[in-house]
Amino acid sequence: MAQVPQTFFDALAVRTWCGLALSALGRAREEIDAINVYPVADGDTGTNLYLTVESAATAVEAVFAGHEAGAAPVRPPSLADAAHAMAHGALIGARGNSGTILAQLLRGMAQVLAAESEATHTDGAGLRLALRQAADAARQAVAHPVEGTVLTVADAAADAAGGAQGDCGTIARAAHRGACAALAATPEQLAELGRAGVVDAGGRGLVAVLAALVETFTGEAPGMPGPSGQPGLSGPPVRGGSVRVQSARRTEGLDDADEADDADDCGRAPGEEGGNAPDAGRGGEAGAAHERGPDGEGDGQDGEGDGPAFEVIYLLEAEDAAVGRLRQRLDGLGDSLVVVGGDGLWNVHVHVDDAGAAVEAGVEAGRPYRIRITHFGADDAHTHGGRRPPRERVQRAVVAVVPGEGLVGLYSEAGATTVLARPGEPPASGELVEAVRRAHAREVVLLPNDADLRHTAAAAAEQARTEGIRVALIPTRSAVQGIAALAVHEPDRRFDEDVVSMTSAAGATRCAEVVVAVRESWTMAGICQAGDVLGLVDGDVAVIGSDVAATAEGVLDRMLSAGGELVTLVLGDEAPEGVAERLESRVREAYLAVDTVVYRGGRQGALLLIGVE
Repeated sequence: MAQVPQTFFDALAVRTWCGLALSALGRAREEIDAINVYPVADGDTGTNLYLTVESAATAVEAVFAGHEAGAAPVRPPSLADAAHAMAHGALIGARGNSGTILAQLLRGMAQVLAAESEATHTDGAGLRLALRQAADAARQAVAHPVEGTVLTVADAAADAAGGAQGDCGTIARAAHRGACAALAATPEQLAELGRAGVVDAGGRGLVAVLAALVETFTGEAPGMPGPSGQPGLSGPPVRGGSVRVQSARRTEGLDDADEADDADDCGRAPGEEGGNAPDAGRGGEAGAAHERGPDGEGDGQDGEGDGPAFEVIYLLEAEDAAVGRLRQRLDGLGDSLVVVGGDGLWNVHVHVDDAGAAVEAGVEAGRPYRIRITHFGADDAHTHGGRRPPRERVQRAVVAVVPGEGLVGLYSEAGATTVLARPGEPPASGELVEAVRRAHAREVVLLPNDADLRHTAAAAAEQARTEGIRVALIPTRSAVQGIAALAVHEPDRRFDEDVVSMTSAAGATRCAEVVVAVRESWTMAGICQAGDVLGLVDGDVAVIGSDVAATAEGVLDRMLSAGGELVTLVLGDEAPEGVAERLESRVREAYLAVDTVVYRGGRQGALLLIGVE
């Protein structure tokens, strides 16, 4: 369904913006990771921005869920509620240099949006002030601002918005155009970018976030710039208001050209091909760090220069005065210092040679926790508290997201480490990373089993790779495709061969589901009403009916008309009695030499999942 534009900046607009921004960063994540050349060559800015916005979006969803679960009549959250949640979620989930700066940008906006606690919305003038406060707050949070980074892009967006008049859509468009122009100029402002022929990675991420803001208020996503350098409009509207997104990720050993990166090309440096990594290699996070030498240059293109050896990040509970002293202490220890937050809770980011001293400085200032230390010079040295599990890693494991309790046992018996996705509660990328760690393997095959989780899974895979784990993401769209992939999994053969075999099995499995419509809607099969039974084949509504068994039969006939050897049925808890027997009978009578296998999925959301191999 098309995105409904938001007229004012209210709580729903905050929710929609977060969902669209998460989707935009998911599409652009790999591209942004590939163009990092400043200040450190660790190639994870896109992933860090995605994880930061994911945390913000999850916090906003929690606010809406809390209000929807309250006593009737249901009162929607206020703009202040949603803005505070967005800022807090970004703060506690901020990753890396650019993610920390983005968290402060969102906090600055929230300070304006939530200024009147009982206000239901703000207008274009309010958005203009919020963008200005965001840029100012982010610049103040950085110890030594550098031009040609995300700070420059944020300032340009605020300046352009300040010169515009009109509603929120008009202001957002102006901010996006200003950001695009500033992003295109970053290679001329920062020598490292100019040598690599790329734009600033953090600034590229901010442009994607601002494009989502435009889409929130206009229903249209800005496209790549035309000859004048100004962005046009292209592409269909995207459904917003949800944390769940779709993905485009190329994985090891796979041929998934259909998952091409459709990220906005605004601000590409001259000569840079869409989605391709520059020859200069993978660099570090764009954003703010002070100069490493008298010539103002950074630590080099390959991450093996003479810059600090460690990235240290932690949350800190401390008073304002103590944080001021902490800034001075950390500024003397290293660079890339960014301290964001307020009201007693802060997120601290710094690059140092002495990681212990950076943590000790936090202890002196208050209570540091969620401490993350990354050694830039070691591919597998992402440490947590300086300790590593003592037991030996297994060679290979499979990690799978499963939609119901009933399938957990099936996947576990097949040797997979599982992550349960309850209806309406998709797992975050952090949960998938923890599952990968829990599998304790050198090589991991990741099965998201949901098209809407592929971005989340891609971010988790990228994070796990920084810890030295070889991860291949197979873009399974349904649990039945995951079952097919597991059936051919052989951990003793070469990793690439195993991944290709599993991918082929999943790709050869057509998937469908039978669900109940919750509202009236236009579909590929016509108009459906609330309560209608819908049969979806490969994500599109193919059959609309009133009876579950009859609708499922119609779906099954459509799928088997193209051939098949095995039908897999996964029954949800709410599937009516006898539906499995009726479908098994239908297959026996109408389709010779086709076998049927039935599993109980439990509380999986859909009444029935169908796979045909």
